[in-house]
Amino acid sequence: MAERAKPMHAQDKLAFLLSLVPYLMDHDRVTVRETAAHFGVPEEQIRDAVRLIAVSGVPGETSSYQHSDLFDIAWDDFEENDQIVLTNLVAIDDSPRFSAREAAALIAGLQYLSSLPEHVDSAGIASLMVKLSRGASAQPSQVAVDASDASALLDPIRESVARGVQLEFDYVNSRGERERRRVDPLRVESTDADWYLRGWCHLRRAVRTFRLDRMSEVRVTDEPITYRVGDIPLPDTLFEGSPDDLLVTLDVEPAALPLLADYVPEGSTSTEVGGRIRTTIRVSHYHGLKRLIAGMSGVATVVEPAAARHAVAEWAAAGAARYDS
Repeated sequence: MAERAKPMHAQDKLAFLLSLVPYLMDHDRVTVRETAAHFGVPEEQIRDAVRLIAVSGVPGETSSYQHSDLFDIAWDDFEENDQIVLTNLVAIDDSPRFSAREAAALIAGLQYLSSLPEHVDSAGIASLMVKLSRGASAQPSQVAVDASDASALLDPIRESVARGVQLEFDYVNSRGERERRRVDPLRVESTDADWYLRGWCHLRRAVRTFRLDRMSEVRVTDEPITYRVGDIPLPDTLFEGSPDDLLVTLDVEPAALPLLADYVPEGSTSTEVGGRIRTTIRVSHYHGLKRLIAGMSGVATVVEPAAARHAVAEWAAAGAARYDS
């Protein structure tokens, strides 16, 4: 005896139909049996739902239902072969779609996300990219995210996360000192062109941030990790202050001050000097300061210490000399 469908409340029936229609749209031709197995309901419940879909729609300008205002199915396939084929979609086809350029931009962003270690199981991302491509108003341009110099290091990091084992590598810190580190990788992030690994460092017994281009001799160990993502609260900011940080005084245009929020020590005070804001920031080394000031040309000036001014001026002069040559 065939299993009878259990009565559904109106709210449950609506939720079921809202799930069933997209499923049928994604499957050009699907059997009642396959659909019932997917939703875990009796086959007769699927047949009743399909019959209800076929008399559903949106009234036209005359406020009455015409044939084109209703969903429709291939009835011969449905009644003779127990297959479901939607032949007319109402309102859905008329809904706004991403342009080809918008879809290409989103697909490029998803490709970037799929390369990160925390997305080792990227089946959901791959499915979303396919749906974006199919649902755009036109065929999106073929795009690919160019690999960076740090891309080769993402593979062992991803393997470490997938296997749940520690990662070991040589690391050159901001003072040029080389140390062998062993970490539980937690997150990979990028700032401009630089990539960073945040993880639990077993040498320092704390969360630390590592620049990928300063890592070498990377090895995936067989030692199980101690902490996973979610076990340790990660700070919102990529960089945390340390007692070894260097303090630098800057004069900054007021509108540009928010760009330095992550570098200003807690409790630091600012004053107005000649229409600019004089504030103090912390940096781990002057090399990072040079990159920071280069991105704020014309809106930030190094005031002190003299060593910081000299480092930035020398770096800028070397860059200008390359243009002269």
